[in-house]
Amino acid sequence: MGSGVYGSIAIVRAMRIGLIAIDGCFGSAVASVIDIVRVADGARGDVDPRIDPIELAILGPKRRVTTTASMTLSVDHPLSESGEFDVVVVPALGTLTAAATHDALQSRDARSVIASLGRLDDATTRIAAACTGVFAVAETGRMHHRRATTSWFLGPEFLKRYPTVALDLDTMVVVDGNLVTAGAAFAHIDLALSLVRSISPDLAQHVAKLLIIDERPSQAAFVAYEHLRHEDPIVVEFERFVRVRLDEPFNVAVVAQSLGTSRRTLERRVRAALNLTPLGFVQRLRIERARHLSATTDLTSAEIARRVGYANAETLRSLLRRERRRS
Repeated sequence: MGSGVYGSIAIVRAMRIGLIAIDGCFGSAVASVIDIVRVADGARGDVDPRIDPIELAILGPKRRVTTTASMTLSVDHPLSESGEFDVVVVPALGTLTAAATHDALQSRDARSVIASLGRLDDATTRIAAACTGVFAVAETGRMHHRRATTSWFLGPEFLKRYPTVALDLDTMVVVDGNLVTAGAAFAHIDLALSLVRSISPDLAQHVAKLLIIDERPSQAAFVAYEHLRHEDPIVVEFERFVRVRLDEPFNVAVVAQSLGTSRRTLERRVRAALNLTPLGFVQRLRIERARHLSATTDLTSAEIARRVGYANAETLRSLLRRERRRS
């Protein structure tokens, strides 16, 4: 093909997208998916006239729903017709805590959504979800031994409820077969763009430019690990122990002994609570501390490296470069 906007088209196919909405769902999440998909549909002719129309319809358990932003939406199709769409999108439930998410999942509307998702045919319908909407999909049981992501700050609660899911809190959008999941609330933007990208990479790039959306493939840069919600007493003590000793060499066996547990137990409990190895968690804490020191002090790179447990600045720089590539 020639140069220009047509030069790298890899995928061109039609798509019908059903966006589920229930009372109390996250307003900006729903709005961002609607806006991105409709901009994509409006701009497709400017990118490649061969791209078929992209349909977006609202699905729900009642005729009208109200979001957290007091936005009222008219529902186009009942949940019973979800199987007629190529993709069904499940947005955030509008909750920010584990307890509130649990309560939201028990509501009549949420149970209706979960039941409808459970009836979908994997061979014909993809499911896309973000933030706490991923919990609703996991409730169906169809995420067993599948990769997924969700809001980073609810990761421990997610793993507690769905221990067989391979949770990746670093990645903004995870695709595993017919399941597409995204991270915290504004990752709905990334989720919507990924759906457009599956139609046409060039169209997704064009939409991102029109709306000035920067690509954010990772949640890692946004994760503040001290705010992760976990209740495991061994993990809590481990975190406290290593935070005040970041400048010291790390040996997981020595730390486990200091905490009165075994290395195997510590590794298992940290993995269950944080989805990281003990060393991986310590490295994240060191990088977090190094970035803070770099932004708030006049310390040299070598001085910062020593304060976070690295013998030289090049080791720290190498880790920071690796994190930037991930994020």
